Amino acid sequence: MVTQPPLCTEEAKPLEVKVELGLLEKEKEADVMSPNGKASPFTDCRPNGALGHSPDEDASATFRPSHKPRDYVEATVCHVKDLENGQMREVDLGAGRALLIKEHGEFSAIGHKCPHYGAPLVKGVLSKGHVRCPWHGACFSIATGDIEDFPGHDSLPTFQVRVEKDKVIIRANKQALQTQRRTKIMSKCSAVINSNTGFSHILIIGTGPAGLVCAETLRQEGFTDRIVMCTMEKHFPYDRPKLSKVCTEPSTQWRKVCCKMLVDICICQVVSLDVKTRTVTFHDDFKMEYRKLLIATGSKPKPLNYKGKDVGNVFHLRTPEDANRIAQLASNKNAVIVGTSFIGMEVAAALTDKAHSVSVIGVEAVPFRKVLGEKVGKAIMKLFETNRVKFYMLNEVSEMCGHHGQLKEVVLKSGKVLRADVCILGTGSGPATSFLKQSGVHMDSKGFITVNKTMQTNVEGVFAGGDVTAFPLLLRSNKKVNIPHWQMAHVHGRVAALGMMGRSVEIKTVPYFWTAMFGKSIRYAGYGDGFDDVVIQGDLDDLKFVAFYTNEEVVAVASMNYDPIVSRVAEVFGSGKTIKKRDVETGDMSWLIDKGSQ
Repeated sequence: MVTQPPLCTEEAKPLEVKVELGLLEKEKEADVMSPNGKASPFTDCRPNGALGHSPDEDASATFRPSHKPRDYVEATVCHVKDLENGQMREVDLGAGRALLIKEHGEFSAIGHKCPHYGAPLVKGVLSKGHVRCPWHGACFSIATGDIEDFPGHDSLPTFQVRVEKDKVIIRANKQALQTQRRTKIMSKCSAVINSNTGFSHILIIGTGPAGLVCAETLRQEGFTDRIVMCTMEKHFPYDRPKLSKVCTEPSTQWRKVCCKMLVDICICQVVSLDVKTRTVTFHDDFKMEYRKLLIATGSKPKPLNYKGKDVGNVFHLRTPEDANRIAQLASNKNAVIVGTSFIGMEVAAALTDKAHSVSVIGVEAVPFRKVLGEKVGKAIMKLFETNRVKFYMLNEVSEMCGHHGQLKEVVLKSGKVLRADVCILGTGSGPATSFLKQSGVHMDSKGFITVNKTMQTNVEGVFAGGDVTAFPLLLRSNKKVNIPHWQMAHVHGRVAALGMMGRSVEIKTVPYFWTAMFGKSIRYAGYGDGFDDVVIQGDLDDLKFVAFYTNEEVVAVASMNYDPIVSRVAEVFGSGKTIKKRDVETGDMSWLIDKGSQ
């Protein structure tokens, strides 16, 4: 269920990204005041659970296999000796394809595409009962198809396998072969609570990946009480990483989350938290009490000092509207990107085939130097220059100059003047936690919320996840770190949800992130902060390489056109083993490369 506070009267308009808003029909005017006498932001909502919506009613999201014989296909796919233990093969059943796996002498079959972005899992890594995606590191159980590590939200279908006369036979549902994904069944809300009531059993502040996965996990694990998600976004949860690709595809949306899981979504701003009374106060003084709270408010842009703050067409890329407007303004015009962050560089790459010119301003001599090292950074910089991006490094913005209020020039501190019709600021971000001052929730000196291994804060019943947290990283002997990765936020949400239900698990995942530019992807696993050397194998000039970030040991790995090396290293990290620097200096990586895929 979705609502906006009474002061927000403007209806959301359709966007080019087609982030589907789907507001529900308004109820009759009733109970417009909350018990504390303030106007309720849930005025337009139905009582939670009143729709009686079963999770399997959305056929596009949840696959419910039919038991009619005509809906199944059966095919002999290979001889038993065609696969050795530890091998995978993509096989064709006529109505679709499946991934056949042999491990410990047993055959199993699951969907062959990662439901996140469609990566071929046969090119991934098989290890200890799961398959790891070669692109973004998601893991799936080969026994159940369930997603075990992120990113993504869906699991894989599984198919029946039997052996007759040394022939391996797979029986599969035709629809499952086509969808290649399976959404876990969600529990319905059974709490009889009017949506206008200022109380929720679970309150989630933020609808990013941590908040969404938390809500989904609660419903998947049988939680049937009320869940409220609060956000300042006008849209249902969407795939934010696509914004920096200036994506205008409908696939930006994740799910019809409120209808599917029967949660209430409140579009409003949180201004304070009182942990003693377990109460959150919103901008219009509406208050909501909770039993358990997840803080997943994400990040906010760091301010940039320059003259001309009133000049238009200068953006922080935060919303689908921003992405669409940037794409429109850059068409055959001059685009300037300030900052060489991953977001800034992705935007620069995406605009090269739209804009007349693309310029990038950076304070460092080489982009990505702190994360990927100088050699890799220079190779990527060369790729951009080949695609007509001009760099102005060791520089900063002094002034934005406009004409009739619209941007026309960007003046650098060096004195250089750049023509500009649109400017994107990608100079970093910080945690959106200012509302927690005086709340009693502990934050470190940078404003990140410190949590334990189960994502709980120092306050009982208050959890945090995503970009706002400093959490103990097992890979670094439980040192508390902030890792603003899309994948990591998913993990935080699941761990927090299980903790809320009294089924605490500790966070053990290996950090994994990626970036895409000019059709090429960089994949990265581990935590490289503080590395003192980079061991590179392959060819940087050809952009086919793997880079190991080391101290005495390998602490992180990055690659381009070298799959599935990063997923393989992630498996080693996840097993608790260490990789010595000398192991990667020899150039012999046969111990890492999976020979089992066909």
